Amino acid sequence: MNKTVIILMTVFLLAGCSNNKNIVKRIAVAEVGKDILYFDEIPNVILNGINKTDSTSVIQNYINKWAKRELLLQKAEENLSPALKDEIVKQLDETRTNLVIYQYQRQMMLEKMDTVLTDNELENYYAANEKSFILSTNIVKALFIKLPVETPNIEKIKILARSNDQKDLQQLESYCYQFAEKFDDFDEEWVSMDKLLVELQQDIENEESFLKRNTFYETSDSGSVCLISIRDYRLIGSVAPYEYIKNDIKRIIWNSRRIEFLQSLENGIYNDALKENSFKIY
Repeated sequence: MNKTVIILMTVFLLAGCSNNKNIVKRIAVAEVGKDILYFDEIPNVILNGINKTDSTSVIQNYINKWAKRELLLQKAEENLSPALKDEIVKQLDETRTNLVIYQYQRQMMLEKMDTVLTDNELENYYAANEKSFILSTNIVKALFIKLPVETPNIEKIKILARSNDQKDLQQLESYCYQFAEKFDDFDEEWVSMDKLLVELQQDIENEESFLKRNTFYETSDSGSVCLISIRDYRLIGSVAPYEYIKNDIKRIIWNSRRIEFLQSLENGIYNDALKENSFKIY
């Protein structure tokens, strides 16, 4: 019998015994030079979900990959120049330093940074900086409806789609849930015109002219009818509505706070060190 198979079978038996009797003894399954691979180091994702038929080959493949990687690593360490090895050490030290600092900063932010943003604060920022928020795309508030051509009462649906009456809109919603292939209500939400045109699957050569001329638009093919009811719009180059860029303002303010907090944290540590003579500049 293959030596590896015998070892792996033994590993499974011993592993089972260890689980039953709480024996804490590590089982070596492979060795490359001074490096040893133990059975408990094989990821659970490899061990779980494999049947007895596949287990030997799956674990053998993992061992082979581990061995190839270790052998390659040892060969690299034997042949890399001292200068390259020093550079690797520097890079590892820099990476560790950055990671430790990042995790500490993150911990301090979670514990001490004010993350609450009020609507009043967001609105004040928008009022003071609204000229910075210029639209780079046309945006709309609209209803988009796609219906099969054989939809009953389709003319009634068209009339309801044009209405601003709340009862009519509730009735429209009921019809759409029954018959529509697609029903997107952007009546209370600003969306880019591009998003609407993706739904429409049709190009509009002059969007500005289209928006100025149409409050209701209908197009159809052999299988479906598409309806767009445009409630409001803003054109490229105009100031973006507050609602449209509210989340952007949140990110801007939060990022500004984050920068200020980290600078304050760094300066505080530096000043404390000066007072305590923790470091000297020669």
